Amino acid sequence: MGFASAAARLRAAAPGLMLGYDTYSIRAWDWKAPRHLEFAASLKLDAIQISSLGDFESLDAPYLAKIRDQARAANIVIDAGTGCICPSARAYRLKEDPAAHLRRALEAARAVGARTLRCYLGDSPDRYDATPIEQHMEDTIKVFRAAKGAAEATGVKIAIENHSGDLQAWEARTIIEEAGKSYVGACLDTGNPIWCVEHPEVTMEVLGPVTVTTHVRDTALFAHPSGCAAHWTALGDGSVNFNRIVEQHMKLCPAAPMHLEIITGRPPRIVPYLEESFWKGFPKARASEFARFVALVKQGSPLMKPMIIADAPGGKVPEFTAALKVQQKLDLERSLEYAKKTLGAGVNWRA
Repeated sequence: MGFASAAARLRAAAPGLMLGYDTYSIRAWDWKAPRHLEFAASLKLDAIQISSLGDFESLDAPYLAKIRDQARAANIVIDAGTGCICPSARAYRLKEDPAAHLRRALEAARAVGARTLRCYLGDSPDRYDATPIEQHMEDTIKVFRAAKGAAEATGVKIAIENHSGDLQAWEARTIIEEAGKSYVGACLDTGNPIWCVEHPEVTMEVLGPVTVTTHVRDTALFAHPSGCAAHWTALGDGSVNFNRIVEQHMKLCPAAPMHLEIITGRPPRIVPYLEESFWKGFPKARASEFARFVALVKQGSPLMKPMIIADAPGGKVPEFTAALKVQQKLDLERSLEYAKKTLGAGVNWRA
């Protein structure tokens, strides 16, 4: 089932955004696709993003067909995903040609009835290595063009994510437009722009018109002597105005599901924008957009709630691992509840 028909099927049921989650949100549970679909159905969600091919126990056709049928029976729209596809990026570790991998992932996505396939260029270090970010962008465009035939044949849209500090929104949109909007769109992430000193509302304004799927999470921001500190949180615990984000989402990309990718359990990270070295990675950043980010920082405050940190001392003991699992599931569930009751996302939950 293609992107437009799957989206239309659920949007015809009731107004509002489709609500789902990215499977990475509860990664500590090590569930595979069938268990994730059961969980999503138990929460009466509309959609799910199965973020990695590793979430499938097999890529054989009969297995993937079962996943497709399970999702359809539960009235859940699937978005699929894979990882880094830029051969010059630090994060690229695949043994196969990136275009060949992307074509294989698109075929798997079609087999489970997915509308989109999320992927990404790289992460923050790719802005500071010997290869200019423009070269990484061009390499990504070449991979997309090499997979264009597969995207068109499968009807699955490639969705490039603004990943962990790799691209500002205008750069991600440049990739999409140069590769071709007919088969490439955005997986818009509201947490990652922080590492690029970008206000999530700017991200939505720039990428919203080309967004086909999303990653949504909150961030607590607060001033630091080097710039700011940022701490990913459950939805509603941070500094981002999600009423405004949802308003933009409904206006700019209403067919894209609101997938919560809740990542808690990590310590705050410093964004040192008051240090000269930081700007070596962002020589073309736009002053007006940066000013909006600084204003967001000034309005923010630290997270004043307890959180288990995944890499704290003693983190490998069974009791600590069990506590992290509970935290991931709890933070996802309360974030979904916030999205439903406070933001009005989702359609099936109202029934």
